[in-house]
Amino acid sequence: MFRAARVPPDVKAMRMPFANPARLMSSIALAALIAATTAGCKTTAETTGSIPSSAASSSDLSGLAERYKANPKDPDIAIAYAQVLRTQDQRAQAVAVLEQSAMMNPDNNAVLGAFGRALADVGNYKQALDVLGRAHSPDQPDWRILSVQGAVMDQLGRHPEAQRYYLTALKIVPEESSVLSNLGLSYALSKDLAKAEATLKRAAAKPPVDARVRQNLALVVGLRGRFAEAETIARADLPPDEAAANVAYLKQMLARPDTLKKLSPGTVQRVQPRIKVSDVPR
Repeated sequence: MFRAARVPPDVKAMRMPFANPARLMSSIALAALIAATTAGCKTTAETTGSIPSSAASSSDLSGLAERYKANPKDPDIAIAYAQVLRTQDQRAQAVAVLEQSAMMNPDNNAVLGAFGRALADVGNYKQALDVLGRAHSPDQPDWRILSVQGAVMDQLGRHPEAQRYYLTALKIVPEESSVLSNLGLSYALSKDLAKAEATLKRAAAKPPVDARVRQNLALVVGLRGRFAEAETIARADLPPDEAAANVAYLKQMLARPDTLKKLSPGTVQRVQPRIKVSDVPR
């Protein structure tokens, strides 16, 4: 989508030829998705996922660090501490905290789920899949973890498998917009833009609409060559000049004959539902 933040790898955010990049956080991934030859875009397998933008402050980090130091065995404190570390871009430290917590709480699915997502954040996808696979069971599947597993599969280029994870999640939570958005992006990575658009329209039809879902839809509509419509969709969440800049850049990239061949899973942004930290991985 038009937002460059996190789906799991912690890769460096690419720089785009837009003015005022701080205001264009939700715009960069439009160009990033199709500019796969440009080095480094920041994503997540929140891989799929995302910590709310109201990231914790350094004082929150300090307070949780003290609580964690006093009681490292508490799984809720470990998950909360790791979440704040991620908001501060201390992702390797978040992995270390959750790895220790997983060793102390080997049967705690919330810890395992958080650990798996943290591993995906740093690009350790194979271990992430192993840990996430232990975070729930076939008889008690967690749709949120299924969505993260799908995002990791997309990062590995295993798009058909990723889509199976998303579709399984949708059996549990039909029409969940965050899963539909990830599924739509997976179809785009598979070069099936018609199915990607249809899926993202379903995601955007369920209120309240996450702005990132709408930007994902605008991206795919633009990739299909309907630039005016893409700009209209983008205007719902971006100032007109920035929406126009996105579409102009998209037109420039699509003028290259091999654009669709260069779609990369490391350049897309996933959408995650906001949930209690004690419920599922953050």
